[in-house]
Amino acid sequence: MRHLVGMNKQSPLLPNALATQMIEISKRARAAATRLGLASAGERTDALMGMARLVRENKAALMEANARDMEEARTKGLTPALLDRLELTGARIDAMADGLETVAKLDDPVGRELARWSVPSGLDIARVSTPLGVIGIIYESRPNVTADAGALCIRSGNAAILRGGSESTHSSGAIADLLRQALKAAGLPEDAIQKVPTTDRAAVGHMLSGLGGNVDVVVPRGGRSLVERVQADARVPVIGHLEGLVHIYLDGSLPLDQSIEIILNAKLRRTGICGALETLLIDTKAAASQLAPIAQALQSAGCQLRADARARSIFPGMDAADEADWRTEYLAPTLAVKLVDGLDGALEHIATYGSGHTECILTTDEDTAARFFAEVDAGIIMHNASTQFADGGEFGMGAEIGIATGRVHARGPVGAEQLTLFKYIVRGTGQTRDG
Repeated sequence: MRHLVGMNKQSPLLPNALATQMIEISKRARAAATRLGLASAGERTDALMGMARLVRENKAALMEANARDMEEARTKGLTPALLDRLELTGARIDAMADGLETVAKLDDPVGRELARWSVPSGLDIARVSTPLGVIGIIYESRPNVTADAGALCIRSGNAAILRGGSESTHSSGAIADLLRQALKAAGLPEDAIQKVPTTDRAAVGHMLSGLGGNVDVVVPRGGRSLVERVQADARVPVIGHLEGLVHIYLDGSLPLDQSIEIILNAKLRRTGICGALETLLIDTKAAASQLAPIAQALQSAGCQLRADARARSIFPGMDAADEADWRTEYLAPTLAVKLVDGLDGALEHIATYGSGHTECILTTDEDTAARFFAEVDAGIIMHNASTQFADGGEFGMGAEIGIATGRVHARGPVGAEQLTLFKYIVRGTGQTRDG
């Protein structure tokens, strides 16, 4: 535990004391962001590689901290899906370290010349990428978000204020301490990563206020209630998604065994992640031959099925679905099943119920796939692959800070590049403007 000095400090503060503390945190973050934005790519790379090394060296200590969180979570009666999100296994810690190294090796997104041109006045104009500044990240039970968010902010030259959920306070605190130690060792300000040292929910409200202009953007990563609150109350820009109502549309042309393998993985590999399949749409023309074996495979794997009347007439061993099922992100081994009349029916259903996160089609017909790509409105659209790949790490980004479903600034996996803005550099030779 020698690397984890000062971990998990909790501060039961009076309202005025909390407000003062949050402002001080934000001021330190702003100062750190200024220094970090001027740091070289090599300095930030060294810090990130140091983070990966410390995570690996402290695997046992991280698992010990996580065991405390898991014990408290079981006492509170958290669901299996939430427990799965919270747990840090040895393999997940290794993956966390791998992700830190991948982020370290990414092309540096800061200071890139995105475009350059000249205008008739003779001015030379360039658009150059810059950090956003100070990013507030509000998340719930997944402690690995601490490493993902911290790393992506450092890679992109931003300071991070992290407010994790109370369920993961020991794990997230331990991870944050390691990240800060690596920053210091690399000669960068520790305050470029700060974890809010209290589980008081009022801290979230202070972050959403912008903390006197010191927070430039907020990223929520969690359940619907958290994201709705952030989107409703924030006085600063928000990058985030409300939920992952993920669909797969199957037209029946893909070999059945391959479709079953993809669907099982998309739903059951990890049911508690936002890329997990929640509604399966099957073309009525394929249902007679394919619905029963797909449903049997899902049920044999422990998945509860809720289906519409047409699907249940073919395979009665499913529960009846109602309107709420088409709008539910289960995050559990439960799947809604509906028969649709071809691609048009699938597109209509997705347009009505989709959340803009991830949508998938299983087909061998390239024209059908091309139309699905063109007409579906989502951050991620997939063809013949499990929706569990809807993840920034799997996209080669090393990690992600979330999946953005909005239409402003970023969409899809939010990696280091998506955490930059740009400015215009205008070079002249003495021009003045007439009139």
